[in-house]
Amino acid sequence: MRKGWMLWAAGVLLALMAGTVSAQGRVFEIVATTTQAGDVVTILAGDLDGGEVQITRLMGAGVDPHLYRPTEEDIEAMNQADMIVYSGLNLEGQFDAVFEALGERGVVTYALSEPVADAGFTIGGFDLSDDLQDVDDPHFWFDPRNWQLAVDGLSAVMGQADPDNATFYAENAADYIDQLDLLYEWGLEALAQVPEEQRVVISSHDAFQYFGDAFDWDVRGLQGISTESEAGVADIQAIADFVVERQIPVMFIESSVPPDAIEAVREAVEAQGFDVRLGVRELYSDAMGDPETFGGTYIGMIAENIITILQSFEVEIPEWPDDLRPEPPVELLEAADA
Repeated sequence: MRKGWMLWAAGVLLALMAGTVSAQGRVFEIVATTTQAGDVVTILAGDLDGGEVQITRLMGAGVDPHLYRPTEEDIEAMNQADMIVYSGLNLEGQFDAVFEALGERGVVTYALSEPVADAGFTIGGFDLSDDLQDVDDPHFWFDPRNWQLAVDGLSAVMGQADPDNATFYAENAADYIDQLDLLYEWGLEALAQVPEEQRVVISSHDAFQYFGDAFDWDVRGLQGISTESEAGVADIQAIADFVVERQIPVMFIESSVPPDAIEAVREAVEAQGFDVRLGVRELYSDAMGDPETFGGTYIGMIAENIITILQSFEVEIPEWPDDLRPEPPVELLEAADA
């Protein structure tokens, strides 16, 4: 059903983007906000990156986009760009005024979440503040099927802005969407090996609802969908009680969120006489890993999270698909960190 929405989303986006700046005859300059946005733009641009396409990435590994404030250099880069690619759904909350100003100047700003929201695949009902109530969870990328929609939509918008390379972007998108199919099927097989009663991801903030929906796991976050909120004593105790009641053996720290709150939950659990361990490594949540690493790609980020969960629950990792790239490093598959 989701792939059927891709053609619809692409058509709508092309209509909306009519009259955008063309990059014909010069370098097509794109600014990507988050690490995930930078990765997908790089994949679609392929070997044009650094030649006909110039990509500027604003946020690095481990950076929390909920809290990130654009610097003067960021604003200058966005002012010079032909297109801004961002995640959306209030993830980059500090950018709202900048995006509005750029839109008034005619700079194309594209939210990767747009086709996902238009297709009705977002998870809503969250409150961020008095001004932002009943909003959608911004972590849509944790369902690879949502990321396929984002990829397809982005290729259409890039092709409209840079028509000379439209076919190139579309072909790269189609190849990548096939890769995401392989990733999703592998993840389903992998995560189904954990006993059903233990399929719960408990982490620092509520970043994994889409992951849970995609792979049929329960998810509990100590903080809300934004790390701007703070967990109180009652929140910590509620999660601790849930861990003890359900006998959940593992909790996870996130790469872009300080570990203090989860450590406090662990202490509250142990005070009730139950031992809970932390995952063998951090989970990627709002940001991917370091560039040039497995976790520094979208596929690697999702796969490494799955591998980390399996190793933490002491479950075997299934064979990696032959045609899925990048491949996980041997050291990641062979042994868990101490």
